[in-house]
Amino acid sequence: MSDTQTATPAAVSLHEDGSPERLAIDTIRTLSMDAVQKANSGHPGTPMALAPVGWTIWNRFLRYDPAHPDWPNRDRFVLSVGHASMLLYSILHLAGVEEIDAEGNKTGQEAVSLDDIRQFRQLSSKTPGHPEYRHTTGVETTTGPLGQGCGNSVGMAIAERWLAARYNRNGFKLFDHDVYTVCGDGDMMEGVSAEAASLAGHLKLSNLCWVYDSNHISIEGATDLAFDEDVGLRMQAYGWNVIHVDDANDIEALTKAFETFRATDDKPTFIVVHSVIGWGSPKAGSEKAHGEPLGEDNIRATKKAYGWPEDEQFRVPDGVIDSFRGAVSGRGQPLRDAWVKLTDEYRSSYPEQAAELDLLLKDKLPDDWDADIPVFPADAKGVASRDSGGKVLNAIVGKTPWLLGGSADLAPSTKTDIKGAPSFEANNYGGTNFHFGVREHGMGSVVNGMALSHLRSYGSTFLVFADYMRAPIRLSAIMELGAIWVFTHDSIGVGEDGPTHQPIEHLATLRAIPGLDTIRPGDANETAWAWRAALEKADRPTALILSRQALPTLDRDKYASAEGVMKGGYVLADSENPQVILIATGSELSLVVEAHERLKAEGVASRVVSMPSWYRYELQDQAYRDSVLPRDVPARVAVEMAGSMGWDRYVGFDGATITMSTFGASAPIAKLQDKYGFTVDNIVKVARDVMEKRNG
Repeated sequence: MSDTQTATPAAVSLHEDGSPERLAIDTIRTLSMDAVQKANSGHPGTPMALAPVGWTIWNRFLRYDPAHPDWPNRDRFVLSVGHASMLLYSILHLAGVEEIDAEGNKTGQEAVSLDDIRQFRQLSSKTPGHPEYRHTTGVETTTGPLGQGCGNSVGMAIAERWLAARYNRNGFKLFDHDVYTVCGDGDMMEGVSAEAASLAGHLKLSNLCWVYDSNHISIEGATDLAFDEDVGLRMQAYGWNVIHVDDANDIEALTKAFETFRATDDKPTFIVVHSVIGWGSPKAGSEKAHGEPLGEDNIRATKKAYGWPEDEQFRVPDGVIDSFRGAVSGRGQPLRDAWVKLTDEYRSSYPEQAAELDLLLKDKLPDDWDADIPVFPADAKGVASRDSGGKVLNAIVGKTPWLLGGSADLAPSTKTDIKGAPSFEANNYGGTNFHFGVREHGMGSVVNGMALSHLRSYGSTFLVFADYMRAPIRLSAIMELGAIWVFTHDSIGVGEDGPTHQPIEHLATLRAIPGLDTIRPGDANETAWAWRAALEKADRPTALILSRQALPTLDRDKYASAEGVMKGGYVLADSENPQVILIATGSELSLVVEAHERLKAEGVASRVVSMPSWYRYELQDQAYRDSVLPRDVPARVAVEMAGSMGWDRYVGFDGATITMSTFGASAPIAKLQDKYGFTVDNIVKVARDVMEKRNG
């Protein structure tokens, strides 16, 4: 078939009174209108326009068992246009999706009841303004920031291909699911969707279908105010099969388009659906139907046009639920039952692979997953934490092959390639080295999609480029995913590359994200424990902050064990009755150890506290925190080659920081350390100044 085609068979009218299609589709529309109106907040227009698309996917194509919404081989339905959440909530209700809790147990409740829809956008409801993963069963990913769902869906499609390549055997097709993604004009304007689409086309992910709602309306008005490109031609250039459906109400044209997707085996599919936002309402085709309630009078007029009782709210006509649930369950339940039977047979034929798959799907690790992690001997010359991190990563993947990922074209620099392993490419979906290209934002959203499919996925780049991918990092924390973000080149220690590549404010911004464990290890053994911390839980993302320059490997016979990383902060070196506490992370840790030894030689009692993870430290009880930073030792100095923001919580009013208040400069690292005060001499001087100030 050609890359660009139009699906335009004779349309089946949705206006024939009593047709089951029309009843179900108009139920989605009216539930969406009523919920937004009751909440006095929301987006009614897109659910009204796309109700036929949602109905067609779920009733005719989606392989999904509402009684088992966590079935691993289910097709995924991703609503990238998260503001159109009522489209998804209405469908989840009509499909009868059953709720499961965090442990995967059925609660006996509907995922979304009619009462839940009445509580749309209300506190603690299961129907928040934008779909939230883990919060509402049936929501495959948290969407709202436009374009993120598109990137997530690419990660999900990648995950299916990898799982199939690793676990499928002749006669045992355990994984063959598809990913359907609904996106809009806003998604297509965002750069992240372009990055993700380019990667998907390169990888020839034929299990991926994006449905583009082309309604030419944005919040400000018609999209041609800022956007008039031919998106279909762009996607064709990316290597996608492009199909046009001229009328979103034409369910037979939609059906033909999805059948074409299912028959395409060499590229992803992009279906351009031309729709009218707020279809059937007096505000149809206007930005006024986008992000605000239609108003009571307009809703009555719209219901009248639908042949609907004008004053009845949240109406679900007789037969709609039975028809909808019958179609979805009637297709999905037998498929899921057959899959369970096939999996049981697989366990007998391939017990080793089945045991591995069980661990993967339960988000668990083998008992001995960390057995090969090296212990690094004391070494004054040391090793960069990016290098020790690469060694630890390669030690882990031998026993945990579903720990996989790559970089934004920087693997030789971030040291995140898996040695001897093939690359994941269109001709080898079993590869474990991923090449995301210079696409940091796309990489972030794709890694999240992989994590949503139970893979322990990681993405890496330089720390300064974390800004390019802040949205997916933030979303990984909101969704409580086990994604691992590996950021190297972590400070002005980058040296000659200069201020454009020297992160200053980035540590503070990452630490500000709730639920993100940001760890900046101070030597090779702290790096090993940092990787352990990242892997120990699959419901928390971790940012590993690693150096380019060599860090001395501390003598752990002389100083405390690096296992203290697991508590976030710990006493590394101590003196009896310390007068001053020196706190540091990363490459500055060895500097404060030297300063501690000098102060001790000069008769000044000091303590060194390694604080690689503020997040973990704050999780400890008050007694432990007081034992590390005793309140009766207020003279404190924090040393970090980054901005000072946040350190006041640990140094207090009587302490000081040796941090960055400006951008860096291009020069060898030794010159930069001297210029900005990151020397043993300066640390000792500041420590004495703090003590003098305290003693008055």
